[in-house]
Amino acid sequence: MFPFNRREFLKHSAAISAALASRRAISADEKPSSSASKVSSNDKLRVAVVGVNGRGMTHVAEFTRPSMGTEIVAVCDCDEGVIGKAMTTIEKNQKKTPKYVKDIRKLLEDKSIDIISIATPNHWHSLAAIWAMQAGKDVYCEKPVSHNVREGRILAETARKLNKICQCGTQSRSNPGMIQSIEAVHSGKIGKVSLAYGTCYKSRGSIGKVAKPTAPPKGCDYDLWCGPAPVLPIARAKMHYDWHWTWAYGNGDLGNQGIHEMDKARWGLNKHELPKSVLSLGGRFGYVDDGETANTQLCLFDYGDCHLLFEVRGLKTKGTQPSKNTKASTMVGNIFFGDKGIVVCPSYGSGMVLDLDGKILSEHAGGKDEYHFTNFVSAVRNRKPEELHAEITEGHLSSALCHLGNISYRNGIETPICEVKKFSNVPTANEAFGRMVEHLKDNKVDITTEKCKVGLELHIDPKKEVFTDPNPAAQSMLFREYRKGYEVKDLV
Repeated sequence: MFPFNRREFLKHSAAISAALASRRAISADEKPSSSASKVSSNDKLRVAVVGVNGRGMTHVAEFTRPSMGTEIVAVCDCDEGVIGKAMTTIEKNQKKTPKYVKDIRKLLEDKSIDIISIATPNHWHSLAAIWAMQAGKDVYCEKPVSHNVREGRILAETARKLNKICQCGTQSRSNPGMIQSIEAVHSGKIGKVSLAYGTCYKSRGSIGKVAKPTAPPKGCDYDLWCGPAPVLPIARAKMHYDWHWTWAYGNGDLGNQGIHEMDKARWGLNKHELPKSVLSLGGRFGYVDDGETANTQLCLFDYGDCHLLFEVRGLKTKGTQPSKNTKASTMVGNIFFGDKGIVVCPSYGSGMVLDLDGKILSEHAGGKDEYHFTNFVSAVRNRKPEELHAEITEGHLSSALCHLGNISYRNGIETPICEVKKFSNVPTANEAFGRMVEHLKDNKVDITTEKCKVGLELHIDPKKEVFTDPNPAAQSMLFREYRKGYEVKDLV
């Protein structure tokens, strides 16, 4: 439960607001320390970036940063039409042109490559990383590191069995401000923490509705793009990015933006295995389009001694959670509730500690992507996976939470919103559901006619990472069928 009720929290929101407005930015000249900055130009690690249409451009920028001691020698993307910006940036920063390889399997034949950096769509993450490590490479893999629970565990086991360095792209783990904020949670400054509340309030408009499937872009090998996933007609206007909202390839905003906040929530709770149960509720509201995933979703994870509550809002929202004071913004962030105070983390690299009277105890800020990439390169050079701030097992556990929430939701029963009297037996979760209903009404969603999916409460064996409930449909979603030649196989 919350350490103080909703009215008491609102009373203190002005203090939170003022503190967040005045939080300090980290000094511009403060740089992360790294052994990579000391390497000579003839000792550079050779990197290939796989997937450059979006987040991969950050990988390009980081691995061509002079202080990194790395050079990008290859760009790999199944759509040759998207590589221009990456090639231009690399040529500008390195004064040399990398090779272009369309098929990752051909890329992995190059024994001179040290690192594979992966920024593909989600359904490729685990397989690409596993293949890369089997080919002798170290790996930086974007989040979520998996498309389903079991392949994420196989990925983590592969890294340890082969003694490879594999970092998950949850960059908040390397940001000084976030590290200090989480240390405040762990140190007992706010007492016993009963709840981590993660939020992903990110406006997502309609992706439109097509009358017939669209063709893949010219120059794109669509069969290769699908890889381990089924080759489905492109039932959306844009093949790129909008795959996030299609179950075969993406995981909704829970596994897109939400994974960052989910990871920080679990980190703050100091939990290193799956929860005892999961329950989710939600729907896709406000428009009718080709998207399949929820744009409004509430997930509750029970760890026995505490709860992790997570909320996705894709429609416009007037307030934050649980405060309605928008200046105390946790639009995309986390709040940790202890019996002596709270920690609010409203960004990738900042947080503040308050006591129960709203008094600011400390503020922490600072960090950007370079800290995380530098941490990875340092671990590669030192051959010490324990140095990683987001070692792949941590990435697997946080990604798995997203998948578990979606499995509960997808196996839910469609019910008129107005008929859902409560979400769970946890009071704070029910309060959150009440706020969600008000949020939908604010967006002109008719709760008397619109239906939400009331998910199943699924019980979990945290050690075996399977459901203990006799539910074949839910159990089957922990893994997937793979296409021939693209299988993710259990380790022997």
